[in-house]
Amino acid sequence: MTDQHRIVLGVAAGCLLAATAGCSQLGGILGGVGSPQSNQVSGYIEGVDTRSQQIAIQTSGGQRVMLLYDNQTAVVYQNQNYPVTALERGDQVTARIQSTSGGAYYTDLVQVDQSVSGPSSGGSGSVQSLQGTVGQIDRSNGLFRLDGNSASVIVSLPYNVRQADLNTFNNLRVGDRVRLYGVFLNNSRVELRQFY
Repeated sequence: MTDQHRIVLGVAAGCLLAATAGCSQLGGILGGVGSPQSNQVSGYIEGVDTRSQQIAIQTSGGQRVMLLYDNQTAVVYQNQNYPVTALERGDQVTARIQSTSGGAYYTDLVQVDQSVSGPSSGGSGSVQSLQGTVGQIDRSNGLFRLDGNSASVIVSLPYNVRQADLNTFNNLRVGDRVRLYGVFLNNSRVELRQFY
């Protein structure tokens, strides 16, 4: 074996060791739950970037994991499917991970373990009638600002939004007068029950 062959083999072995070390570190972050073929990551939603089609999750260990998604990615909450845009900051989730050829991570399934608006999602809160003017709309996150006589609140769509309410939301324009039933999650946030 020539010196040149020894150098090439040494470099190849070093690259293999470095790649293996990177995989074991990633395995620590993702924490391969379940079968060895399926990696999962659990944590809280930090945000959803619809332009770059990425979901940011913060794990319980404090690491930030960026996951690619597409229109095939399913979001499941209480045995119902939702679009990725229904995810809210603070939702506790478990995402199934696949690595891509470019070294990024893709998820085809995000299971919502607990919704950030969870206690009210079952309808346990007191439903109130609200009316006002639409001040601002965030369609990608399913939110709009409702300006009333004395204060403004942010109204969010629930995971189990009815199709009629989703259609009304999609047709909202700034300045529209709306009336709705909703549940206060805190002093400035309301979860929609239905438009009327």
